[in-house]
Amino acid sequence: MDFALNSDQITLNSELDKLASKHATSPTEFRGFVLEDKQLNLELEQGGFFEAAEIPELGPVSAAMMVERLARLPYTAEVALSMLVGPQLNGDWPRPFAVVENGRPGRFVADAATLIILDGDKVGVVSATPDAVEAVDSLFAYPMGRLNKSVVYTPLSEGEAANVRKWLRIALAAEAAGLLQAALDAATEHLTLRKQFGRPLGSFQAIQHRMAECTVLARGVRLLAIKAAWTGDAGDAAVAALHAQESATRVVYDLHQFMGAMGMTLEFPLHLWTYRLKALLPELNGRGGQAQAVAEHCFKESGNKKEHVNV
Repeated sequence: MDFALNSDQITLNSELDKLASKHATSPTEFRGFVLEDKQLNLELEQGGFFEAAEIPELGPVSAAMMVERLARLPYTAEVALSMLVGPQLNGDWPRPFAVVENGRPGRFVADAATLIILDGDKVGVVSATPDAVEAVDSLFAYPMGRLNKSVVYTPLSEGEAANVRKWLRIALAAEAAGLLQAALDAATEHLTLRKQFGRPLGSFQAIQHRMAECTVLARGVRLLAIKAAWTGDAGDAAVAALHAQESATRVVYDLHQFMGAMGMTLEFPLHLWTYRLKALLPELNGRGGQAQAVAEHCFKESGNKKEHVNV
């Protein structure tokens, strides 16, 4: 598996880094849970970043890497679905996108132009109208919304629905990878600056061991997300999403324990990333749903013999 970037991908990453650097600092006057930046969204559109997955020289790997990079910002914007799932849909569906799963409130639903409906085993795509959605107050550090009335949609074919679910899993994993890395960076800064017994907290071996374990988990999520975007394999996507949700549970617990009450302050707004991770945990039927998908896509039964498929 060769993840070496070509010249076009290197140029794209460089330009994205320049754009992201302008939005890397959260405002000191911020007092809420959701930190949005309309200018970031506008600059991404004007720069053509949302079309990267459809350009042969860039492809879904570049899109996944951009999703991961942008998720590290303290600001949130609807990028994962637009960059990774939107290009997979037949027809010209406008962004921003949002997912409504079994009627529950979802991220970015109130401002979405296109809704992806997950209704049990059915998947549909429908245009959103302002009268059909409404904002919902939430602690999840995402702008949340819900449907306030039923919408009519035509279910996708079995193959199209499976493809949408696959790319939803890849989008989830790529976004979680960036959130995990940003949360680790914030905790590392705190552990470097905060002292206890005359020593930085990060110098204590017990903390170092647990931070190392968290780092391994976060890096694994990123690797699996990029691999799934590269292969486009349903099994790889399921494994990436499962590892993302499993790792988020462990890492969020550890990092907030290391930060103490500082994880909810203006100096170290760890919640801007960890509360977004918490919002991702139940999506796509949660860890149980991903585990079932792994079983379905990574293990095939032939008669009474089970065949393991490497991913």
